Amino acid sequence: MARAEQPQQAQARRTGVRDSAYVRLAHELREAIRRNEYPEGVRLPTEAELAASRGLSRQTVRRAFQDLVSEGLVRRVPGRGTFAAPQEEQYSRQFSSIEDLMALSLDTTMRLVSPLRRQVDIDAAGRLRLASDRVDRLAFLRLHEDVPFCLTIVYLPPDVGELLTNHPEVTEEGKHSRATVIGLLEGRLPEPIAEAAQSVTVSLAGPEVAARLGCDTGHPLLRIDRLYLAPSGVPVELSVSYFLPEHYSYRVRLRRNTN
Repeated sequence: MARAEQPQQAQARRTGVRDSAYVRLAHELREAIRRNEYPEGVRLPTEAELAASRGLSRQTVRRAFQDLVSEGLVRRVPGRGTFAAPQEEQYSRQFSSIEDLMALSLDTTMRLVSPLRRQVDIDAAGRLRLASDRVDRLAFLRLHEDVPFCLTIVYLPPDVGELLTNHPEVTEEGKHSRATVIGLLEGRLPEPIAEAAQSVTVSLAGPEVAARLGCDTGHPLLRIDRLYLAPSGVPVELSVSYFLPEHYSYRVRLRRNTN
């Protein structure tokens, strides 16, 4: 005999459907904006238009628009409608999974500025929990529409670095590619990357970072450290990224657990 659905289960099911609908709509609009389907001065469809054409409620459409506003992708102009923000103003991305981080290459280009090489780095080796002080290091600029907005320094255990020695994306200085290091490592590691431990701080640009990003020494930067771990908990990569805040924003959405 089938069990009757409890009221809270029905509510959770309805909420899940509504959340999926607004997430899908926000994604479709986000991608349309990035394809420049709504250039400057071209209004996005109204809430009523989208609700009618997609068979959605006004509340669902409104929630999707709220996401785009919070990301800085659109602007609400009273009496006129909703318009895409100028693309050169800001680069914004949402990350909620390892797959999202691997997909950085979808709309950014990587330019290798320091090829893969082995060196002594006591701090990085300690964070990677290595028995020796030697690590493999590389650095690349991240560009969006040819504008550099981030310098990322990657540290790898030597045995992991050896998996990439035949890849020009990390060995040929000046090489442009759309490959991320974790993307290159996927399928080559004994076990896949399962987790990323992240810290976000503020840092001042040192001479090397400032020269790479084209800013003044001492310029405030957003620093994001990520330690990638295998399912066994063994570190496989440490990345330290320095972002120009005028070209990048980092947002986190927190939701109440209703279970």
